[in-house]
Amino acid sequence: FPQIGCDRSKNLVDICGERQFEACVCDALSVPFRSGSFDACISIAVIHHFATEERRLAAIQELISLLKAGGKALIYVWAMEQEYKTNKSKYLKEGKTSKEAIPKNAKCDQARQESGAALPIHTNRTAFDSQDLLVPWHLKGNNQSRNNEATSAKEENQLVPGSVYHRYYHVFREGELEALCTRVTGVAVRHSYHDQGNWCVIIEKL
Repeated sequence: FPQIGCDRSKNLVDICGERQFEACVCDALSVPFRSGSFDACISIAVIHHFATEERRLAAIQELISLLKAGGKALIYVWAMEQEYKTNKSKYLKEGKTSKEAIPKNAKCDQARQESGAALPIHTNRTAFDSQDLLVPWHLKGNNQSRNNEATSAKEENQLVPGSVYHRYYHVFREGELEALCTRVTGVAVRHSYHDQGNWCVIIEKL
């Protein structure tokens, strides 16, 4: 069966091209494919990056619009419950015993919730204390070229190798993803489950 992928990251799309997979750069809220043209779609680790419930709902609606009648979609989002039924996720099992310090070159521009409160910065590989948070992302880079890259990146507003950035996440509680999916007209939730610190659903377009 023919397959096509898409991602917001050009670098990831380029990797797909290098491996002879067809993919394009796009926005999950406005996917550039014809409606009703896919038998199946998957959305892995995407929807938890949208900062409002309205945008998360819109992302699911966009996913459903791509499906033919009877088509199915698989959605994975990060779970608040990283320990579920006494089983710890791989994310927690690989955690360090000591808390990670924020490096001096961390990019700490504060994001804010709709209430105006600053979002907490999560300590990697630990249980979540909040549903809306920032998770440190370490951008690996070559030390030899870091100074030159840092200068050009600052001028071009690009990411600087060797720095730490903070990505927004909304981690889902049990039942939240299913409830969001049922708000989409013409959709049935066929299966839901917890998998290694993620909440997952399979939904069908009626």
